[in-house]
Amino acid sequence: MWTSNRCFNSWSRTSLFVLSAAFGSLAHAGEGRDRHKDQEFRVASGPLYPELAVGDVIFTSVSAKPFREVAAATDSWTNHVGIVLAIDGKEPLIGESTFPFSRTTSLSKFIARSQNRRYAVARLKTDLSPDEQQRVVIAAKRRSGIFYDTGFDLHSRRQFCSRYVREVLAEATGVNVGEVQTFADLLKQQPGVSLDFWKAWYFGRIPWQRATVTPASLLRSPALQIVFDTAANVQAVPRI
Repeated sequence: MWTSNRCFNSWSRTSLFVLSAAFGSLAHAGEGRDRHKDQEFRVASGPLYPELAVGDVIFTSVSAKPFREVAAATDSWTNHVGIVLAIDGKEPLIGESTFPFSRTTSLSKFIARSQNRRYAVARLKTDLSPDEQQRVVIAAKRRSGIFYDTGFDLHSRRQFCSRYVREVLAEATGVNVGEVQTFADLLKQQPGVSLDFWKAWYFGRIPWQRATVTPASLLRSPALQIVFDTAANVQAVPRI
């Protein structure tokens, strides 16, 4: 038993080291830069800075290895997603599930982690009422501080970005965005994608029947409409 515990503890320390390295660029990307980075962001954004609303969904592309693999497996540019929780301060605040736990992040820092600072904004096709927007904030707060689920399991006690956004919107509005898929169905859609990374990630045994939801499926959801994309130069829909 002592030997087993020692092996387990050694495995746990090794796993923690590997996960910390893999997700380090997500947790700290954009930090340690010039102290004027927020001002530079606003200046650089200029007229492309979109008009946002609480409940808008923000898509980005981070460079951490696991997320690059998520993008490849879903044939999409996006691999991370958050939701707008406030627009009345110095800048919008984004709720996100990220490593090591879910939290609120300023829009500038959220976008600074994205490759080439690309991001897109989507919103439900029916505007949220003030009551629904308040429920978005409450639903996100309820999920704040939950540790990140590196297994991307829709039914675990932990959290990951696309599940977080999906559940916040579902609780607040009753609308489900994104498609729930098993790993088998998801990877079957991309037969040319190498499974080497995922085999290593799951220690040789990919959980084929595990249910999950991806940022790409949220981006493609028929319940959402894209109102802004830096790459496509799509402007935000004016709110009346």
